[in-house]
Amino acid sequence: MSLFWRIFALNAVVLGSATALLLWAPVTVSVPVVLTEAVILVAGLAVMLVANAALLGIGLAPLGRLAKLMTTVDLLRPGQRLPERGHSEIAELIRTFNAMLDRLEHERAASSARVLLAQEAERRRIAQELHDEVGQSMTAILLALKRAADTAAEPLRGELQQAQEITRESLDEVRRLVRRLRPGVLEDLGLVSALTSLTTEFATHAGLRVVRRFDPGLPALDEQTELVLYRVVQEALTNAARHAEAGRVEVTLHHADGAVVLTVADDGRGSAVVREGAGIRGMRERALLIGAALDITSEPTAGTQVRLTVPASPRKS
Repeated sequence: MSLFWRIFALNAVVLGSATALLLWAPVTVSVPVVLTEAVILVAGLAVMLVANAALLGIGLAPLGRLAKLMTTVDLLRPGQRLPERGHSEIAELIRTFNAMLDRLEHERAASSARVLLAQEAERRRIAQELHDEVGQSMTAILLALKRAADTAAEPLRGELQQAQEITRESLDEVRRLVRRLRPGVLEDLGLVSALTSLTTEFATHAGLRVVRRFDPGLPALDEQTELVLYRVVQEALTNAARHAEAGRVEVTLHHADGAVVLTVADDGRGSAVVREGAGIRGMRERALLIGAALDITSEPTAGTQVRLTVPASPRKS
């Protein structure tokens, strides 16, 4: 039945019921109308309006749910759908909207994959240039300063040694940037070793206590999934250091119900509403890339928790 005929039928039921009451009810209308008759007529009109509003509300409720979903849908949170019931125009509209969401989510996932792969390629290129060009140049400067300091007399020797120390610290910083841009330990030793190295370095530089809980015997994951897990931990640790004012961060990785679950929880200053900036949206895009579910909760007294659930992943080839 089309929407027009559904609304017509609802109004016909209300008006037909009112007509039947007027025909068979022992009610008359005088001229002029007396007070009791006026009260009965007004009450009957109110009943008809309430009944009509209730029936229309029931009939048009799917449109209200569809409008609400249209205003709140987020392609970074896939799977938001309305149930499809019947064969009416409203059901067909809902089916069309759900199909459109399927296409948009697929296109968003494909475009996000291309962007993230391009970002990782650019990270590798920059890291390689920093390692090959800047790192080697600074190493040569460091050796030249050492030779000069060994043959120089005081007080020039002290100044050269001071410059040598500054250069060494700068070289360590460049190497740290290279590791952040391109986690070579992830490619060489695997996810657990890479996360251990990342959290250790983070604790050293940020001054926070980092607790690691990694289950033994985790299933093997493909390279893309491992990289997503690594980047999510990296971003969550950065947010904890910059915004949460945390003193302790716990990183957990375990296997449960056929899925790998990553949790990063801090004891910092949370908020009742999670403000999703570029970092959190980047994590959602990475989760979408591997079909994982990302859940972020934050409480003013309980800190922030980032939870990434990766479904049963393919084995490494």
